[in-house]
Amino acid sequence: MTTLTIAPLAPLLDRLFTEADAASPATDPALADLVGNHEALMRSKTDYLAFYARLKDFPLAVSRRTGTLLYLLARGSSARSIIEFGTSFGLSTLHLAAALRDNGGGRVVTTEFEPGKVVRARENLIAGGLADLVEIREGDALQTLRTDLPESIDLLLLDGAKALYPEILALVESRLRPGAIIVADNADYSPEFLERVRSPSAGYLSIPFDEDVEVSIRIA
Repeated sequence: MTTLTIAPLAPLLDRLFTEADAASPATDPALADLVGNHEALMRSKTDYLAFYARLKDFPLAVSRRTGTLLYLLARGSSARSIIEFGTSFGLSTLHLAAALRDNGGGRVVTTEFEPGKVVRARENLIAGGLADLVEIREGDALQTLRTDLPESIDLLLLDGAKALYPEILALVESRLRPGAIIVADNADYSPEFLERVRSPSAGYLSIPFDEDVEVSIRIA
């Protein structure tokens, strides 16, 4: 048995994933203008705050499969120090914190600029019995992750504004230990990030997982 598969977390995750599956921006008439232009907006470095602010009521969650992958990677690497870019309602955060619990402790530092989502994420972390392992930093990650980072980072999850993936990686890169894991959701929307982690000279080994997740390891 693991924290991931028992109460209170297992039924909470089932409920949150069911809610996330039922909530899609593509079915909301008020967001029709975003649906046809979402690829360009997801790649934009100038409009990302306005774009994601309009999605403040949607979970924008990782898939169930990706959530399980996060738990496996964090648990298998004996992670104790994790950085997450993009908390949303906290589904990915719950998986990462569950791995820390089963690893014996640690800290997830996660960042989210939408205040309402910070509230929802905190509620979910409390309900899952994992709030003591998570520090949520509210605000733009380009600022919240600029200071007071752990000396050594075991795992980095990128799941916020896709255009910022290269900049967020640059902020934390000096703290990534050799062997640290980087997971980037919807990485195809950040070609600059993919070019970096897939370059043989950049100090990473990287491979796509499923259709839209990139898994990389820091080797230098």
